[in-house]
Amino acid sequence: MTDFTSLLAADKGEAATTIELVGKSGFEQWLTSQGETARAAIAAARFNGSEDRSVFLPGNGDWRLAVGLGDSAQGHRWTLATAAASLPEGRYRVQGPLSAAMLHGWLMAQHHFDRYKRPDDPTGPRTLLIANVALIDEALDEARAAASVRDLVDTPAEGMGPAEVEQAVRSVAAEIGGRADAVVGEALLDQGFPMVHAVGRASSRRPRIVTLEWGNPAHPLVAIVGKGITFDTGGLDLKTATGMALMKKDMGGAAHALALARLVARARLNLRLKLVIATADNAVSGNAIRPGDVIATRKGLTVEIGNTDAEGRLVLSDALTLAGEANPALVLDFATLTGAARVALGPDLPALFSNDDTLAAQLLAAAEQAEDPLWRLPLWQPYTRLFRSTIADLNNVSDSGFAGASIAALFLQRFVPEHTPWAHFDLYAWNPTARPGRPKGGAAMAIYACLAMLKQRFA
Repeated sequence: MTDFTSLLAADKGEAATTIELVGKSGFEQWLTSQGETARAAIAAARFNGSEDRSVFLPGNGDWRLAVGLGDSAQGHRWTLATAAASLPEGRYRVQGPLSAAMLHGWLMAQHHFDRYKRPDDPTGPRTLLIANVALIDEALDEARAAASVRDLVDTPAEGMGPAEVEQAVRSVAAEIGGRADAVVGEALLDQGFPMVHAVGRASSRRPRIVTLEWGNPAHPLVAIVGKGITFDTGGLDLKTATGMALMKKDMGGAAHALALARLVARARLNLRLKLVIATADNAVSGNAIRPGDVIATRKGLTVEIGNTDAEGRLVLSDALTLAGEANPALVLDFATLTGAARVALGPDLPALFSNDDTLAAQLLAAAEQAEDPLWRLPLWQPYTRLFRSTIADLNNVSDSGFAGASIAALFLQRFVPEHTPWAHFDLYAWNPTARPGRPKGGAAMAIYACLAMLKQRFA
């Protein structure tokens, strides 16, 4: 992972290049205060304070950088990303207000996934000097969380199987002083995780349930659950080559759950944490689950397999059941679950489902506060009729073709304790188009909204 520690430093008044933040509303007034040479540079760059635009301004033996705020008064999470990506190595100081979110953009613009390839840009560290040093630790924690999601999701399946997911959990447990455990392979049957075993049994890489526990036993319990399908062929309902191309990212829910768990522990919130990750390959072999099979779940409900490519909800059924057995005050689950959510909301906007209106409202408010967008979709209960089975308690899919994201969420709801507040995040975990601070590849979503909500509840 990128070492972010050298990219932010306490401002002790040393020499540094100035970065000015210029909004569209104040642009004309700012322009009149510039010298003739600077105005010429501004005109040549067609800079007008628009978002994601910047211009180098010459001075008397030095230079400055002006960064556009767009319509924002004080900037947003990615305001400084454009600057950080374009600047040479050196020390910088922002003229104007800063937030931890803005520092996050500065840091993530300098993050590189370099496990297999050196960065194209060999520029050395761009260090931002910070007067309010209280922002530094928060920004570093957020950046490390985003970088961990990116690095885990970007790693190809060859290097990121169920064992590597388990090791990532154990590494975080060691860092935060938590306890990690795993149930692996055939032991899943002995210990009551038949769905995780069924989905992963066709792979030579053994499936597993991985848990992490942290916190004071006297505090309320929050369960965080993640889908960790380390590669999804679709099973016997085989995906096309195009559909399979990005399936290394199907463990993105697990990466998000783990990143949020680390953020919670680093924030020392007054809660007890139980992380549950179900991780497996959805592979093809002679013992793969078949369409039409009926498999039991940890809860005891039986599920007819209408489509082997709807495996995420299957492994989550066992994981959510385990989480619910601990009587949590709150359950959050993360999954790259349905294409239907992406059709409805696109790649940037995770779908939020919740059985609790208060929790949903808190999450939506926190999402706006944290600049980490969410959009709520309905748990429309009449749609439960769409995944009924004539030979089992449930089918894992509907044959209607309608409301795919809601139907998947309704399926998961059957495995959450009835009166337990629960939120489900159906997210893409991927940025398909490079933008400032956000290269094409793995992307962290919803975790800062969740952290802000948990801080409100358990600070």
